[in-house]
Amino acid sequence: MLRLESSRHHAGESKDCTAGRRRARTARIAGAVFVILGLALAGCEDPAWRTTDISGVMPELAFELTDENGRTVRAADYRGQVALLFFGFTNCPDVCPVTLANLAKLADDIGAAPDELRILFVSVDPARDTLSAIKRYTDSFGPRVTGMTGDPDVLQALTRRYRVTYGYGEEDPSGAYDVSHSSAVFAFDRSGRARLLLRNSDPPEDLRADIRRLLAEDA
Repeated sequence: MLRLESSRHHAGESKDCTAGRRRARTARIAGAVFVILGLALAGCEDPAWRTTDISGVMPELAFELTDENGRTVRAADYRGQVALLFFGFTNCPDVCPVTLANLAKLADDIGAAPDELRILFVSVDPARDTLSAIKRYTDSFGPRVTGMTGDPDVLQALTRRYRVTYGYGEEDPSGAYDVSHSSAVFAFDRSGRARLLLRNSDPPEDLRADIRRLLAEDA
């Protein structure tokens, strides 16, 4: 068991010497912690996955939002399907359209039906992204993409749940502004458990292999 060291110095011992020993001990402890964490993660990860395995690290899929058709939707509505969760906004100039286009192509490439694989696009810009704007946007990526949003406090709680951050830039003279957000995609299995973290940098063949594997699993 680790004990806290006293803040007092022994007689005849310089503060610099004591501080140096403390720093060295802290470095040794930190190094040991990183080794232990690395071993724990290595023991939990399944080497067969090609993308990032987050099983047991992230919480299961849980939300209550309003979808692009004005309906209240919950995570339970997508049980039995593999769900890919992505946070963004419709005025995004690059990350969002690229990510959604890649996910839609991925679904086409593996031949997944809309009732098997669902791409959930959550807008974190509710001030501008009306439901009709979200629907027009997601429709351009095909039938597997469903858009949704919620009140700011609901979105804050949901993004904190998955350790995602976003922020708003300053408005320009026309009232436009940018939204900074993560490009990560979370993949959930048919039971709603968080399984994988997907990135745009992942090779397409790795994405296809992992999503096929998720689809092949029983709920």
